[in-house]
Amino acid sequence: MKLGNNLNLVIFLSIVFLSKTIFAEERITSSPLLNLENIKPSFEEMDDKNINQNNSKKIREKKKKNLRSQYSYAVLIGLDKITAKSSEIKVNLNEVKKYGPLEIKILKCGKVKVNNKLDDVAYMQVKDLTKNDNEKVFIFNGWTFSSDPSLTPFDHAIYDLQLLNCFSV
Repeated sequence: MKLGNNLNLVIFLSIVFLSKTIFAEERITSSPLLNLENIKPSFEEMDDKNINQNNSKKIREKKKKNLRSQYSYAVLIGLDKITAKSSEIKVNLNEVKKYGPLEIKILKCGKVKVNNKLDDVAYMQVKDLTKNDNEKVFIFNGWTFSSDPSLTPFDHAIYDLQLLNCFSV
């Protein structure tokens, strides 16, 4: 066999295969339409026994949550900028604590993982009782972070508050 015959055979076969891929029909396959009336619900039918068990589980979970919130607290550092005195403030969850003319309330407190670091966060509401304009207006209402207090700063002329820790049971 000559080298030219092999070369011609390779060229011929490559043209045949390439022409099939170039001129091939593109077909879109679709699934058949579903009849929604024939589809059964994916949830399980519950009898009275299962309902009672689920209700008792929910009640137990609520009791645990109440215990957690009852014994959960946040530790803050309060700074009086005039006297330069700082003090540690322990605020229980959903309870009001006074620091000078400020009224502090912690609604949520916990730990979050940010960039593989554990950080304490708290949702805090602070009222200044010296301002009698409107009792429903907070001077601070938002999340505060222990690692970066400047992220959501608490701004007051005399007092400064910073979250140290959150403890929950």
